[in-house]
Formats: sequence, C-alpha cells, structure tokens
Amino acid sequence: MHHLSCGTITPVRPEEEMCVMRHPVHPRVCPRILLVLAVLMLASCETAYYATMEKLGYPKRDLLVSRVEQARDSQQAAKEQFQSALEHFRAVVQFRGGELEAKYNELSAELERSDARAQTVHQRIAAVEDVAEALFKEWEGELAQYTQESLRRASARQLAQTRQRYTPLLRTMKRAEATMTPVLAAFRDQVLFLKHNLNARAIAAIRQEGVAVETEITGLIRAMEAAIAEADAFIKTLDQGQEP
Repeated sequence: MHHLSCGTITPVRPEEEMCVMRHPVHPRVCPRILLVLAVLMLASCETAYYATMEKLGYPKRDLLVSRVEQARDSQQAAKEQFQSALEHFRAVVQFRGGELEAKYNELSAELERSDARAQTVHQRIAAVEDVAEALFKEWEGELAQYTQESLRRASARQLAQTRQRYTPLLRTMKRAEATMTPVLAAFRDQVLFLKHNLNARAIAAIRQEGVAVETEITGLIRAMEAAIAEADAFIKTLDQGQEP
C-alpha cells in the first residue's frame, strides 16, 4: 500500500491557487458571482488533484489513511502542547516571588504554540473530510458500473462498513477539535489579565480561576486521547480491508 507523506496542510493548496490565478476576473463582477466561480474552480482543481494522485499511484483510499494519520499526529502534538501549557500555568499559579514578567513571557509563548497546534488540527481534520467525501462519492458512483450483482452487493456492503468506521472517527475528532476553542479562550483571558497586572494581586486572581482552567485543559487532553485512539482503530481496520 502506498502512503502519501504530505507536508503542512494549508486551507488552499498551491495547485488551487494556480487554478484561481489562471482565471482573471473583471473588477466589476458581482461578488456573489465571484464566489460561485471560485467554488467551481476549486472543485475542478480538487478533482484534477485526485486524478493526478491516482495516476501517481496514490488512490483516494491511501490518501484517506495518510490524512487520518496526519490528523492523529497533529492531535498528539496538540495534546502534548496543551499539557506543557498546563504545566506552565500551574507554575504561574504557584508563583511565590521573583521576576513575574518572565513567567508571563513563558505563558504567552505557550499560548501562541497552543494556538498554532490548534490551527494545524483544524486543517488536518478538514483535509480528512475532503478526501473522505471524494472517496465515498467515487465509490458510490462506481457501484452502478458492476455487471455482476454479487460483486456490486459486496462492494456496497464494504462501502457501508467503511462509512460506519469513518463516522465515529470524524465525530470524535470534531469533538476534540471543538473543545480546543473554549480552552484557548480561557487560557488567553488569563494571559491577557496577567499581561496588564504583573503583580501578586494578579497571581491571586488567576489562582482563583486556576481550577476551572485546569479542568478544561484536562478535559481537552482526554478528548484528544479518545480521538487519537479512534484514529488508530480506523487506520488498522482500513489497512486490513480490501481495496475499494
């Protein structure tokens, strides 16, 4: 089985950008029309992308496995980063004296790293959804091409089983993804408050909110662990299945 090792996933791929650049638009065109044209161009580029990867020996099934692996790895990295952020937050809460600005700088850096990890998770999950939708659409379309009913039924059954495995995977990843937003918001509030109140009174105020922040981060870590386990199970079952 081939596995595509992709680099950092961005919302718009280079090939999509090139597609848009090939189609200059008059500045007076209605914005709604521009949006429709952009969607159509990106869709055509997406189709061309998958067709090219098929020719290079990377079918959508392999791309799906690869992207699930990347999403899993990004969530593992995010989990470790949030654990690090929690440790630094505890260090600030337990701070008893010394240079408070240095502690703020450390906590602010942890926030930036956590936010970056969260963005990567968002992008990886979106990439998983993208290729999964393309795979299932193609698979459904090919069912009508069978001439032997027994083979068509077997393929349809396998499609249903793959979807059944994929649905809880996506749901679990999305749940962990959604959990990051309130955690980052609460973490950012504490960092902003500390930024403008570098004194013992600020530490006391943060200490009062410390339990809630720790609880949210701990819950996020558990959600990440569940998503990682679900991704591992999905990859294992898909690797053991037949080629679509």
